[in-house]
Amino acid sequence: MCEQAAEYFQGQLKKRDAAELRWSHAVNSRSKLTEALQGPTHMIEADIIVRGYDPKEPVMGHPPDTDSDITLKEWLEYVTLHDKGIKLDFKSLEAVSLSVGLLQQALVQMTSPVWVNADILPGPGIPNKPLDPQAFLAAVKSLPTNIVLSLGWTTKWTTGTDNPGYSWEMVHEMQDICRGLEHLVTFPVRAALLAQSVSQLAWLLQQSDRYSLTVWTGQNDKFKVEDLLPYRTCFDVSRICYDLPEVLRMELTDFTRSDMRNN
Repeated sequence: MCEQAAEYFQGQLKKRDAAELRWSHAVNSRSKLTEALQGPTHMIEADIIVRGYDPKEPVMGHPPDTDSDITLKEWLEYVTLHDKGIKLDFKSLEAVSLSVGLLQQALVQMTSPVWVNADILPGPGIPNKPLDPQAFLAAVKSLPTNIVLSLGWTTKWTTGTDNPGYSWEMVHEMQDICRGLEHLVTFPVRAALLAQSVSQLAWLLQQSDRYSLTVWTGQNDKFKVEDLLPYRTCFDVSRICYDLPEVLRMELTDFTRSDMRNN
């Protein structure tokens, strides 16, 4: 989870604060992968789909893409030559089943953090249909227990409306699914929905020391950095990662330091 990643990269961080981790997002092409591998990024996030024509194999891309200039096999081969953490976001159960074996082969050469992500439950905002949770967990069960499972809710955020947060029903359902897992678990949560979800997500984190949160944002989402401050002050800073654009991540850490000085 976030604590694991912060510990792994602690020599590159100012302190054991998961907000100091730098992310590269949607690294789904050769050019973006080269840029991420050569830059200061700690964690590389990428999406996996199945090529839309024969030969059917996992490639890096996000729907509605149906192909890519790099396969998962090639992507992993490049990553294993560098000391970077990775987060693989699966968009279908077919992609998971075709990818697990390739990932197991790559893990032999990797010591850095490895996360596998999927949205497995419906979340706020009349969202898209998630992957079946039991089918996804069955598909990744053979992965080593030091692999982090990133298990999220499908969400929708609409500007100009009163967007609901993560409900008690949502966090209780997630806990029911995760309580028996052996893997570390992080819950990806949408930044624009966090102001109204503090109590629910605090309860979820309290259910197990194996749990953490990973905060992310949609490209057009609107929120105030101040909305994230309760998560900086009420929780161990090693248990919440911020997969945000670098400008927002830096604004959050600077705002936190300023707030602490003023208080």
